[in-house]
Amino acid sequence: VQLQAFGGGLVQPGGSLRLSCATSGFPLDYYAIGWFRQAPGKEREPVSCISAGDGTTNYADSVKDRFSISKDIAKSTVYLQMGNLKPEDTGIYYCATVPPSWGCTTRATPMRIWGQGTKVTVSS
Repeated sequence: VQLQAFGGGLVQPGGSLRLSCATSGFPLDYYAIGWFRQAPGKEREPVSCISAGDGTTNYADSVKDRFSISKDIAKSTVYLQMGNLKPEDTGIYYCATVPPSWGCTTRATPMRIWGQGTKVTVSS
């Protein structure tokens, strides 16, 4: 079972990035998948999630209307399209299976697994 995030990088304020979460070893559509981030010196915070099945989504207030989460079941991949990036979006981004408390529905018990994150730096 693996979830691996990639696609981070250095981007100027106002720019865009698309992160990908490649999954393997489990049926993606049975799980809610979430993105969370951790900035230097700060606690980990949820960013967004997408539900199992119908793919309904939920976002943290800080990224609402700027980020968009989606999934491609055939590719076993979840995406996070980030736009109008701000310096406060800087951090390491991780993906994981998440519980209903994130605001997304799941068909299976979340697994306590997340892979190596991907670093996003927003700076001029």
